Amino acid sequence: MKKIMSILMIITIFILSGCSGEPNSSNDKEIIFADAGWDSIKLHNAIAGTIAEQAFGYSWKETPGSSAVLHEGLLMGEVDVHMENWTNNLSSYEDDLDAGKFNELGVNFDDNHQGFYVPRYVIEGDDSRGIKASAPNLKNVWDLKKYSEVFKDEENPDKGRVYGAIPGWEVDEIMYNKYMHYGLDENFIYFRPGSDAALSAAIVSAYEKGKPIAAYYWDPTWLMGKYDFVLLEDEPYNKETYLEGNTALPSVKVTVSASNKFYENEQNKEVLEFFKKYKTSSIMTSEGLAYMQDTGADYKKAAKWFLTKNDQLLDEWLDKEQATQVRTYLNK
Repeated sequence: MKKIMSILMIITIFILSGCSGEPNSSNDKEIIFADAGWDSIKLHNAIAGTIAEQAFGYSWKETPGSSAVLHEGLLMGEVDVHMENWTNNLSSYEDDLDAGKFNELGVNFDDNHQGFYVPRYVIEGDDSRGIKASAPNLKNVWDLKKYSEVFKDEENPDKGRVYGAIPGWEVDEIMYNKYMHYGLDENFIYFRPGSDAALSAAIVSAYEKGKPIAAYYWDPTWLMGKYDFVLLEDEPYNKETYLEGNTALPSVKVTVSASNKFYENEQNKEVLEFFKKYKTSSIMTSEGLAYMQDTGADYKKAAKWFLTKNDQLLDEWLDKEQATQVRTYLNK
């Protein structure tokens, strides 16, 4: 038994050392990106990895984990670069940054939103699909009260239905508070879908059929990149009361971060200048994810599409020679 345990420990150490961020013996110009599991970070890893590869001669790979585990990996130098660090997900982010435990290189995007959405055709109609506006004066969250018949709940036809967030998510409590705060409980059912997949399936089904739906969602996501939705307006964000559902939810600063180990290595000086200039938007990201959804493209193919479609970014991120190298690769 002791012999088996010793072998298992050796194997575990060997596996962990492969993700430790130590330079690759065949190529010490390597970047280890954080992979927190969601699609948008994987897309940004592929975009940045393509640039690092073609313009600066780096190889790259990803190491998976939760936000908290990857942040710890960044502090320890086991993760080199985090392309999509959602700063509100980490209670220690600002303290660790102030303490100099890692480097914030820039903001990837900060125009993300979440809240109650409706298809644009509900408000404006869509002549191309023969859809007439069913709620032409719908603008704010509290306006929903006027349109319970438009968003009728099939199981309770006397009331409307608004789709909330996923049970267990913190935002679900906020959205329920909002539902109560604006008195939507008087003539609406707050319906909690069982999962992200169930929520997106309900939204897609309604949209494809041209039916009204009011639902919680967020961006960047493929769904928001593929379909035309309107975020219902709310009272201006207030840090003190938004958890009670009284105001809009805040946009989150999503940063590009690097470990001190990677940042302080002189050979990375040039590629770090690229990371400092790396800036996209929630809309661009959603469009990239929608492209993947529509075509079945993998992240690397989607990265090539993204860089070709948003060609101007190459001139913002790179010098002329580097941009030419990447364009040559994209045009092959």
